[in-house]
Amino acid sequence: MSSDEPPPQDPGHGPGPDPAPATAKGKGKARRPKRTGWRRLIPTWRMVLGTLIGFIVLCCGLFALGYALVDIPPANSAATAQSNVYLYANGAQIARDGDVNRENVQLAQIPKPVQHAVLAAEDRDFYSESAIDPKAMLRAAWNTLRGKGKQSGSTITQQYVKNYYLGQEQTVSRKVKEFFISIKLDREASKDEILTGYLNTSYFGRNAYGIQAAAQAYYGVDVDDLTTAQGAYLAALLNAPSAYDVVAHPENRSSAEARWNYVLDGMVKQKWLSASDRQNMTFPVPKEAKGAAGMSGQRGYIVQAVKDYITSNKILDEDTLASGGYRITTTLQKKKQDAFAEAVDDQLMSRLDTSARDVDKNVRAGGAAIDPATGKVVAMYGGIDYTKQYVNNATRRDYQVGSTFKPFVFTSAVENASTTQDGRVITPNTLYDGTDQRPVQGWDGGTYAPENEDGVSYGNITVRTATDKSVNSVYAQMAVDVGPAKVKRTAVDLGLPETTPDLTASPSIALGPATASVLDMTEAYATLANHGRHGTYTILASVTKDGEKIELPEQDTQRAVSREAADTTTSILQSVVDSGTGTAAQAAGRPAAGKTGTAEEDTAAWFAGYTPDLATVVSVMGQDPRTGAHTSLYGAAGLPRVNGGGFPAQIWAQFTRKALSGTPANDFDLTLEDGAEEPVAPTVTTPAVPSAPASEEPSASDEPTGEPTGETASPTEESPQPPDVPQTEDPGQDQDRPDEDGGDNVLNDLTSASNPRSTRAAVR
Repeated sequence: MSSDEPPPQDPGHGPGPDPAPATAKGKGKARRPKRTGWRRLIPTWRMVLGTLIGFIVLCCGLFALGYALVDIPPANSAATAQSNVYLYANGAQIARDGDVNRENVQLAQIPKPVQHAVLAAEDRDFYSESAIDPKAMLRAAWNTLRGKGKQSGSTITQQYVKNYYLGQEQTVSRKVKEFFISIKLDREASKDEILTGYLNTSYFGRNAYGIQAAAQAYYGVDVDDLTTAQGAYLAALLNAPSAYDVVAHPENRSSAEARWNYVLDGMVKQKWLSASDRQNMTFPVPKEAKGAAGMSGQRGYIVQAVKDYITSNKILDEDTLASGGYRITTTLQKKKQDAFAEAVDDQLMSRLDTSARDVDKNVRAGGAAIDPATGKVVAMYGGIDYTKQYVNNATRRDYQVGSTFKPFVFTSAVENASTTQDGRVITPNTLYDGTDQRPVQGWDGGTYAPENEDGVSYGNITVRTATDKSVNSVYAQMAVDVGPAKVKRTAVDLGLPETTPDLTASPSIALGPATASVLDMTEAYATLANHGRHGTYTILASVTKDGEKIELPEQDTQRAVSREAADTTTSILQSVVDSGTGTAAQAAGRPAAGKTGTAEEDTAAWFAGYTPDLATVVSVMGQDPRTGAHTSLYGAAGLPRVNGGGFPAQIWAQFTRKALSGTPANDFDLTLEDGAEEPVAPTVTTPAVPSAPASEEPSASDEPTGEPTGETASPTEESPQPPDVPQTEDPGQDQDRPDEDGGDNVLNDLTSASNPRSTRAAVR
């Protein structure tokens, strides 16, 4: 054995390796050998466990911090914005008023199959899962990383949070907020509330936000009328609204149908739809897309009138109404609304030639119709087009009503049992002196001597005849006999607003200087048609928001004047249509009563009339489109003048005939005042045009002589014309009937006794 080799070791007794050093106490454990080389890079199980625990603690801390810091914010303005929807009485849409096409509905209004279709398309485990789905989120992230496009792993709760509280931007911060808000919302709101919000905020294409707007945009129905197949198609749209619109993109129909089938198959899988029902369904092709209804035509006039009614009656204030979301059903009937526009076009607008006559550019028309029994406005004509003529001619209060006011004077006379200056009870058969410019008797406010139309004197005539011919001198005297204050009170009771401009308690009130609106006058005439019972007109049937009804004012009907007063007025207004200035109204083809009227300077012509079933007022007005100033209608449509017995009565007749077609032509059921039943047949007076007022004016107390006064010539039916106005005939007017109102021009108020002729209207 070489001396260089170590001695052999005794397996049992050799010195062996050095013992581990002892601790200070002489005791200790052997040191663990140090890890060297690549083994130093391998984490120990302690390191793994510690890191995992640290990560969990960190995540919990971050979650707690995020949960504490992220609050549920207020809803974003885009999500809460809604349009107001205006509907005809039958539910057909008139217009939407608002920038955002959305109308919120309650979950109960959405059929269950439609709800299930949305769940099958977007989140089948919505009612059983939590607010977030980590597996779906990881799967979507993985697919996105693999280049399969951006995918969403969001639950319906998360999508609702994005739509309602946040926005559509794809950022990390938005996703973080969405995560925490969804968790909080899931704790604070029920699943039904979240689903309702989701269905009302989701975008379906065609500028439709929410399921109700989508139902209208694609199928023209309300959401509660959707079929299961239609609901499945709308649910399919949520995945790709524009791409799956098979009308706008017919090339994508196969993919749209595939998505639709996916939705229906999911409903079957979830047992929300039977396999047999699923098998029988065919793809529900949506209707053609239409542009927004807008405010063109009559829509804008109607919307503005409804808004004014809502705010003036304090149903809603302007700010609340402007917030949107209201479903407003009007009392307007589409058939009658269309008939009104057609009548104006046929009888007036088609006869205008703005290239040949500048005056034709100034012609305006307004109209309204009310059901006398209910006070409901059933039709309204505001103008040719709201986008071209902004002011609603049916509701404006700046044109004088002329002689359409005269029936209110007679109604007041009967209501107040008034008598003439010599004590005779005023009835349709009472004789009055119809001399031109006859100063009224019994008025201590000054001399008032109104001029009759064209300066015609009629002598002693009955009230009925004076109404037929619209004799100013008779009605001015009657207003004094009744008392102007009482006349005003009766007009207000019938329906005119007490604040009507120029509704003054003076003799001139009889000639209609008041500037009531067409709608105001329709309300008053509807009271006469309803035998003196007045119900404030209404244009609203219902107002709802989110399925909840808004309380509307009660429509109480009250006795405005006695039945005898209203019905006796109706009897003399029947004569106006039968043989007076309103004979054009006979074309309605049913019993009718009415009165013509002309504003001062011939700036407006009126016909106000009614049948037992419908009260309607029409006015044709002159207005300069550049300045807005009132203008005369002389020469319009090539006629010497426009009067109430012409275009307004013709429009009235065509509208009434069409509006009431298919209904019985009922007769008036009248209860007349004593002395009105058997009209007296007085000697027909032949009026003459005096050269000057008589020095001795006959008074109303003079006994009738039975003899005509003046010359035997017939009264002229034409007003003095401005120069250069052609005297052409209108082929649409009957030249054999009087086409003038007789005395409808509003006269100036009381003047000095030293100048009685100054009471003439400025145009005359």
